[in-house]
Parts: sequence; structure tokens; C-alpha cells
Amino acid sequence: MTSEHTGTAQLTTAMMLSGTLGVFVVESGAPPFDVVFFRVLFGALALGGYVLARGWLRDHGFTPRTLGLAVLGGVFIVFNWVLLFQSYENTSISVATVVYHTQPFYVVLLGALLFRERLTAARVGWIGVAFAGLILVSGVTPADFTGGGAYLTGIGQALFAALLYGLSTLVTKRITGVRPHLIALVQVLVGIPLLLPFADFGAMRGTGWDWGWLAGLGLLHTGVMYVLMYAAYAKLPTAKIAVLAFVYPAVAMVMDWAVYGHHIGPVQALGVPLIVTASLKVTLARKPASAPAPRTAGRAPEAASRTATPAACEA
Repeated sequence: MTSEHTGTAQLTTAMMLSGTLGVFVVESGAPPFDVVFFRVLFGALALGGYVLARGWLRDHGFTPRTLGLAVLGGVFIVFNWVLLFQSYENTSISVATVVYHTQPFYVVLLGALLFRERLTAARVGWIGVAFAGLILVSGVTPADFTGGGAYLTGIGQALFAALLYGLSTLVTKRITGVRPHLIALVQVLVGIPLLLPFADFGAMRGTGWDWGWLAGLGLLHTGVMYVLMYAAYAKLPTAKIAVLAFVYPAVAMVMDWAVYGHHIGPVQALGVPLIVTASLKVTLARKPASAPAPRTAGRAPEAASRTATPAACEA
């Protein structure tokens, strides 16, 4: 098996894991702040153990500036997860996930606004196409605006989560000379004291599978998934990464239908190819300097900007 084939298998597995994220969140039965708190707690244990086993803490490469940037990115990432998980409650896993995938467009727009990165007419056009698709996918009707329903709130939460992810991406892209695993470890460690005041431990009296779902979010969706993603980014070209990223929303929609019977309607479905096509056009039009990973396994700080997501996506 070639290096690229290995990377393809690794990233596909990571995106399939990411697609099951919503089920783990919902099945845990915990409030969103608690879910994220235990995700970062178990995630820190998983990533910390991996980093220690590889001996990467001895020569971490952080400076005060890059550590501060990693911490700031962690603040954005943690609250991005809270908002996304709240959106699951108010809409559905399918709708929230597709709306959340407007992240690449926020990265482009924020880059132009904050760092004067070049914004071409073609990119503006594709962003317009994506948001036309977003309107279709959201399924928002005039009644949602007048009724003050939770659905419209959920759409807003998914959009705001995508905005925070975009901010985290821009911040993390400015960290160089640090392994992405270490950046991710700092980001989840930041979440522990950050979310502690918001966690409702009185609501965490369940045992058994409730805790199993939460542990899975940290160990599988943060530890294993991130390790697979970062390994894949060092082996794959940007084009293949951009295409495979859509395994995540596809699996999420299938899981939402198979487990909860939720699915998007015919009109909403029309918006999905618009968002997918526009995202690919915008992503693949990026400058070479924004490529996700150098070919050297030990130097892939740029890959951290794709946690969501990475979350990298990563969610």
C-alpha cells in the first residue's frame, strides 16, 4: 500500500468517526456544556498519553507567542463545540452538520477582513452560491422568524459555531514549528478550566453507557480521530483532503436517519450540492502556502487548522 493510499484510509476512517459524533452527543444525555467538558477532559488524557509516548514534549517548539495563539484557538474551538452540540438539540444532526460546513467560507471572509488576504471575484461568487445552498438546507420559513422557535436558534448556533471554527483556523495557521498534536493538546487542556464554571455536575448522575458515550467523545472523536487526521494530512494532497472531508457530513446524515429517523426534505437536499461544490471550489483555490501539511511527518503545524474538522473538522 502506497503512502497516499494509507493516508486515504486514515482520513476516511477519521471522517467516518466524525460522522458518528452527533449520535454520541445525543446518546450521552448530558447538557452541551457538560458534554464538551468531558470531551476535553478525556481528549486531553488521550492526546496527552499519545504525545508522551512519542516523546514530543521534550522538544515542543512553543514560544510564548505561539503558545498564546494555541490557547486563543482553544477558546474558539471549545465554544464552537458547545454551540454545535446545542444546535443538534434545536435542529437535527443532519441540518446542524451541513450548516456547520460553511466553515471554509468564514475562513476566507475573515482572512480578507482581518489579515487582508486576497479575495477574488470567483471566491465571492462561490461563497454566494454556498449561502444560497445554506438557505435551502436550513429550511427556515417566515413562521420561524415570527414564532421565536428553537429551530431558528439552532441554525444560528450552527452558523456561530462555524464562525468560531473559522477564527480558530486563522489563529492556528499562524503557529509554526509546533506539531499539530501538541497544538490540539493545548486546545483541549484550555477547555478544562474554561468550561468548569459552566459544567452542571448535578446533571451527571447517570452511570454505565452515559459515561461510555462521553468517554468515546474524548478517546475516539478527539484522541484517535486527531491522530488519524494528522497522519493522513502529511500523506495527502490538498485536493484529496478537501474531497474526503465531505465523508463527515455524509455519514452524519446517514447516522441521523438510521438512528433517529431524521432526514432533510427534498427542497433542503437541493442546497447540499451547492454547499459541497462551493466549498471545494473555495478550498482548492487557496494559495499553496495554505496547504494542510508538508511532506515531513515531524513538521505539520498547518494541519492543526483543519481539526474540525476539525472538527477537522472537525467537529
